[in-house]
Amino acid sequence: MIKLTGALACTLLLASIAPLPAPAAERPADPLASPRWGDMEKGILSGAPYVFDARVKVEAPATAENPLNVPVTIDATGLSDVKEILVFADFNPILEILRFYPDATPAYLGFRVKLQQSTPVRAAVRTGDGVWHVGGTLVTTVGGGCTAPSMGSTSSEWQKRLNEVTTRTWNEGPMSGRLRMRIIHPMDTGLIAGIPPFHIESVVLSDEAGRPLARLEVSQPVSENPVFTLNRGSAAGALQAQGRDNNGNTFNVRIPQ
Repeated sequence: MIKLTGALACTLLLASIAPLPAPAAERPADPLASPRWGDMEKGILSGAPYVFDARVKVEAPATAENPLNVPVTIDATGLSDVKEILVFADFNPILEILRFYPDATPAYLGFRVKLQQSTPVRAAVRTGDGVWHVGGTLVTTVGGGCTAPSMGSTSSEWQKRLNEVTTRTWNEGPMSGRLRMRIIHPMDTGLIAGIPPFHIESVVLSDEAGRPLARLEVSQPVSENPVFTLNRGSAAGALQAQGRDNNGNTFNVRIPQ
């Protein structure tokens, strides 16, 4: 039998009764109960702190008959100090849809997206304290939106109109301050054999002095001939919209007030 000295016996006794390390803080449960939320948390949000927040409103049809053109509206105007809005879909083959930086505009954006199958569509809103505020909605669809060829890829007409921009602004009434911008582009995902990815990468909206009001980083799942709807905020006068696609094609248009 091994006899323990007093000091060693005391050390072992203290170790045996010392409290175990506290368990890591539990992550909030996904209100949409997606089996892929754990992957989204780690891959999309990179493990950063987040909360599910009803102030992040994601509006989309519960059932989308056309998976190539699903309307989505993100409204995070109930939050303050919004730095970035990341939109993604749990079950799309290309998860990230776009990133929106409302530098000097309200945190509001409308657009259309391609969905490959039924999926939660989410918006994660990063505020100045580094926390992501997550909202979302479930969209049911027949699917195939990301692997169907665009109309532009089968027509020569789009080459004549590539990056053609049309806009509409509202200066009065309930939609006062709203801006809608349509850009002619096939937005090919690259998931179809023989058709490489070809999509708009960035859009920057500036005021007359060149100050950025809002920026978009766009990914392939945004629908063909994308339409973006946002609020110009307090900016007066004409605006400037600039953008480019992943092949280096650019546009630069003036938007009258």
